[in-house]
Amino acid sequence: MRTLRDAVIGETVKVVKLHGEGAVKRRIMDMGITKGAEVYIRKVAPLGDPVEVTIRGYELTVRKADAEMVEITEGEKA
Repeated sequence: MRTLRDAVIGETVKVVKLHGEGAVKRRIMDMGITKGAEVYIRKVAPLGDPVEVTIRGYELTVRKADAEMVEITEGEKA
């Protein structure tokens, strides 16, 4: 299983599934990270936390713990 945390800078990936339960999963969905959404990886902090992405036309910063709950498909390199 490949997660959003594993994606590299410049890659566009597609969300396949969200893991987690309850309030945590709801918070991720409220940020716009839902099944089928395309995510472009803009930046990754030096220690890997957080990850800055572009999704649905806006920029979003996601913590490493949250990024690990987002399963993705192989994307394209920009």
